[in-house]
Parts: sequence; structure tokens; C-alpha cells
Amino acid sequence: MNAVQTEVNLDPLIHEANRLKIMSVLVECEAADFGFVLSATALTRGNLSSHMAKLVQAGYVNEKKDFVERKPHTEYRLMPEGRDAYAKYRKQWHSITGG
Repeated sequence: MNAVQTEVNLDPLIHEANRLKIMSVLVECEAADFGFVLSATALTRGNLSSHMAKLVQAGYVNEKKDFVERKPHTEYRLMPEGRDAYAKYRKQWHSITGG
């Protein structure tokens, strides 16, 4: 019996564990500030900044920086491209794992 092999190429940008955590948080929020994502993912500040920069550069996440009461405030929103990429990733993951 010959097995039919289907090649699935998971998005390597999302497949990295910490970026998958970030995407999973953002897909559930309309917008989230740096502190919320930091708390929800349990990453370090530097780690979160590094991974977020890659997601922003890819066009998956929009980053808005401003000041609130003279303190820096960074807000993130998942872009339509990011939502689509995450949905595709999940669909492919489910096809690999069977659910």
C-alpha cells in the first residue's frame, strides 16, 4: 500500500513558539498594549520586542507608539494579513495533527 504524502509548509514566522504565543493573544484582541502582551505571553521585554519587530516587519501586526500621560505607550493590532496567515497556519496545523 502506497501512502499519499501531502506536503504542508507551516509559516515559519508564526511557527516559532514565542511568535505563535503572540499571534494567539492578538487574534483574540482588537488591540493590546505592550504590557498586556508581555503579561499574557510571559516573555521578557527584550524577547517580546524582538519577536514583535519581526511580526511588524512582515506586515502581520500594526504597531502604534505614542505617549499617555507623558509615558511611552505601544499598542498592537493584528492586521488582516496577520489574521489570514494565522487562520491558514491553524488550518494547516489541524491537517497535520488530525484536529
